[in-house]
Amino acid sequence: MQKPDLQTIKAPSKTTLSLALSDGSSLFCEEFVRVIPNKRLVCRAVRHQKPVYAKIFIGKKSQAYAARDAAGVKHLQAANIATPSLLCATGIVGNQGHVLVFEAIENAQNTEEVWLKLNSKQRLSLAKKLVQEIAKHHNADLLQTDLYLKNFLLDDEKIYTLDGDGIRQYTKLSEQQALQNLSVLLSKFDVLELENWLADLLKTYAEARNWQAVPDANLIKKMTNAHRQKVASNYADKKVFRQCTDVSMHALEAALVLVCRAYDNIDFSGDLDALLTAQNLLKNGNTCTVALVEMGGKKIAIKRYNIKNFWHGLSRAFRQTRAAVSWANAHRLIILDIATAKPIALIEQRKFGLFKSKAYFFAEYIDAPDAAQFFAECADKTARAETIKNMVTLFYKLYLLKISHGDMKATNIKIVDNRPVLIDLDSMCQHRTYFSSSVAHLRDLSRFMQNWQNEPALYNVFVKTFKVVYPDISILIKAGIGQNKEINNQ
Repeated sequence: MQKPDLQTIKAPSKTTLSLALSDGSSLFCEEFVRVIPNKRLVCRAVRHQKPVYAKIFIGKKSQAYAARDAAGVKHLQAANIATPSLLCATGIVGNQGHVLVFEAIENAQNTEEVWLKLNSKQRLSLAKKLVQEIAKHHNADLLQTDLYLKNFLLDDEKIYTLDGDGIRQYTKLSEQQALQNLSVLLSKFDVLELENWLADLLKTYAEARNWQAVPDANLIKKMTNAHRQKVASNYADKKVFRQCTDVSMHALEAALVLVCRAYDNIDFSGDLDALLTAQNLLKNGNTCTVALVEMGGKKIAIKRYNIKNFWHGLSRAFRQTRAAVSWANAHRLIILDIATAKPIALIEQRKFGLFKSKAYFFAEYIDAPDAAQFFAECADKTARAETIKNMVTLFYKLYLLKISHGDMKATNIKIVDNRPVLIDLDSMCQHRTYFSSSVAHLRDLSRFMQNWQNEPALYNVFVKTFKVVYPDISILIKAGIGQNKEINNQ
């Protein structure tokens, strides 16, 4: 058993610690399941020989945060909303922080983990239960300000609300506040599934609130999309560019180094250019060089973006490098549940602390055929049809999310288990309005269909599938893909 040093715990782990609590009891931490470094730790533990979960608050404001969390739990209990019992709230001997100890709900599962194992029909059933639970909060004039699926436990048919820290009590919760909060929950569901579920979920919510009228679907959709985009942007454009739970940051004098914590074992120091040899080059252009290497036991694609001259470097001093754009967009797609190569690291070399000389983006190499190779080599009609449907569905999902790729060549789409995986993200953009995103989406559609100009049979299957997946085919017509191509049988 290690001596307690809570400052050293930076990520979830099976680190074991024994903490002496101010109430005279001891807490034996067996596994840290959630970690916000130097602020809050959640561990699976044992106290008085019984399994418990403990929230450990550290830092200058630990007492205030612990008190706020405990107050939120009391609000939930007063409203008869299921939540794990708070067994004790106390300090840590040695003034390292404050602890809230909760009962462990046997056999309960984190809702986020459960969600990933369910099919669409089962997800809808669980989504209804979550909506009903949020309605209970709102009926009690309570607002959960940190609405994530991981903040709920599922025990058979019973749902427990976690994280009292996010609970706020209002004298009278307004309808606008309630619907805004509901839209936050809805934004955690897949955008395609929500398209089909929304009417059902809004009816469920209205019934749980005893409302005569169902909330306006268009209004809720607008709120939901805005929140989803805000969360994705805050994560991809801000959070992953600093030290956080998912990323470790090393700000050196001559370089900025960002590494996903899952790859902290890989050494990125040394001469990076030496990794790019004639033997492993995948692409060697004026503005970028791509190579395949093996690091830390993994195949990794390195993309080096070159600064062509002084003026190019000066312009990049005041805007993101294309490597940084790729880094951000890879994280954006992941949080929006769109398959892409896993980002590993971003390294920007700098001169005089301002001018960027070279920038490197590291991502896991996807050893799979691109779309052109797949259709050229795959003779299985069922696999081809499934892949086509999955590719078209991806386009519609990007459309709903207001994301354009910017370079929809077949080589930028890998096919893994009949599913498309997007790569080459340095031209990708998340748009603010549907007008700008629609214009960009037309370009993506048009560029994508150019890949199949010389294969009219395949082109026609794509046209047919697009018309089935897209409820409004006017955008397809504008993109010039409304008509089949004539097949010459001679």
